[in-house]
Amino acid sequence: MKVMVIVKANADSEAGRMPNEQELSEMGTYNEQLVAAGIMLAGEGLHATSRGRRIQFGAGSPQVQAGPFGPPSEQIAGFWLWNVRSLDEAVEWASRAPFGAGGTLELRPLISAEDFGEAFTPELQQQEQRLREQLAD
Repeated sequence: MKVMVIVKANADSEAGRMPNEQELSEMGTYNEQLVAAGIMLAGEGLHATSRGRRIQFGAGSPQVQAGPFGPPSEQIAGFWLWNVRSLDEAVEWASRAPFGAGGTLELRPLISAEDFGEAFTPELQQQEQRLREQLAD
């Protein structure tokens, strides 16, 4: 199963504070362990929401809003994409992440083709497969 591990923002990340050398080293070691175990598929940090944009859809044209966006605890500071056997395995790995007091991770399983049921017709499945093949090139 694929799981997105969401790193929740905090006051420091929303202020644009970058990790120091020790924090980067600890995260690099942790990421090496994830890769060696065949779990990590991707992972990135995100700039503070003050550097982002939010697009809201409704009646008329989409509305673009410049950041920052709301309380830091409701924002995302980074993510990993993991391939694990179960959500329990993801929790086990996430519990080892090198975050101090106040760090928060949210684990969310990705939707799979089976989750869509009959709405995911053979034609839509073929389209999805073509797109995945294009992305792999």
